[in-house]
Amino acid sequence: MRSELPALLGGTPIRPDGPPPWPLPDPDVQTALYAAVASGAWGQYRGEHVCALEAELAAFHGVPHALTCATGTLAVEVGLRALRVGPGDEVAMAAYDYESNFLTVHALGAKPVLVDVRPDNWQLDETKLEAALTPLTKAVLCSHLHGGLVNVPAVLALARPRGVGVIEDAAQAPGAVLDGRPAGTWGDIGTLSFGGSKLLTAGRGGALLFADPALFQRAKGHLNRGVQQLAPLSELQAAALRPQLRKLHEATAWRAKRVRELFQSPPPLRATGGSGPGGVGLPFPPLAPLGAGPNLPAFYKLGLQYDPAAFGLSRELFAKALRAEGVAFDAGFKALHVGRSPSRFRAAGALDHAADAHARCVVLHHPVLSLAPADVRQVAEAVAKVYRYRDELNRPAPTPDPES
Repeated sequence: MRSELPALLGGTPIRPDGPPPWPLPDPDVQTALYAAVASGAWGQYRGEHVCALEAELAAFHGVPHALTCATGTLAVEVGLRALRVGPGDEVAMAAYDYESNFLTVHALGAKPVLVDVRPDNWQLDETKLEAALTPLTKAVLCSHLHGGLVNVPAVLALARPRGVGVIEDAAQAPGAVLDGRPAGTWGDIGTLSFGGSKLLTAGRGGALLFADPALFQRAKGHLNRGVQQLAPLSELQAAALRPQLRKLHEATAWRAKRVRELFQSPPPLRATGGSGPGGVGLPFPPLAPLGAGPNLPAFYKLGLQYDPAAFGLSRELFAKALRAEGVAFDAGFKALHVGRSPSRFRAAGALDHAADAHARCVVLHHPVLSLAPADVRQVAEAVAKVYRYRDELNRPAPTPDPES
């Protein structure tokens, strides 16, 4: 076996143990869970941890109210209900977004209006939004995806004079900073997710953030089922989240520094040119600025604008080869208009950049960004290794000889 070969060609993987598991071991979370079990809080309907977590989420984000629930998808639904979205209404959203957001709009009897994304970061293009707004528009849904950030202040400037509500979905961006404020606090309602792969994780769970007490009360009313809340977060989940929230600023800054190293380590890997790549560094532009100015991305599933023609491998083969090296690259989301009946949405103009994101986005799963600089360098080293052997990887496998 030649160790320098890509693992797909029989070589030794760069990371033989594979991608790091998530969540990473955290003694503070373990201590919190043991304490919740020892006190009996883990089995209570109304214990100390959910109330404390809601207060801590509000304080962290600088808003007066936070409300937890069972999932991030439910948080988006409750937010839309609080904005009184219902049958016959329209909700503007990016054509490249998480599919559950699209289906949630349908669940309320409303129609998604799909807006193209920016070519530089594949987030909702605020310059295309005005053409999407009609008297039927009740809300705009802004999702920060793959480390990118939507220009929510510009969205608000269009929406508020028209009486249109704005939901800022920060499920992938807890800890991110947008124009000097925490992501999730610009919109009328912010939403978070605590799903199993998320930066703040309890396996499941979600939350809503409110500056407006009337919207907060309306959302609570939608979740109220008499003496019990519909689909609540558990005490044990809240106990696990509280120590993670206390360390979120530090963890966000750490991941941002690791991403800067991926793209700034000289000499950078280049996917074009005859001599091939040298050194480390990634050849693809990220979907976010690297923490410059008043913005700090959170880097959940770091998104990259992959160019198959320049790199020399299809996106599918690229991801397969990198996963064989123990590096967790995957294709991004499917664009919401691809493969769907036009009756399921209204397109606000051409969706060319969303189609480009559909075809070219690759994402690096975030756990490796929480490790040491040497672990993160292995990501670029694996990409460089796969690039060096792109011609060999493109060759079809030999056909077995039936006589042998």
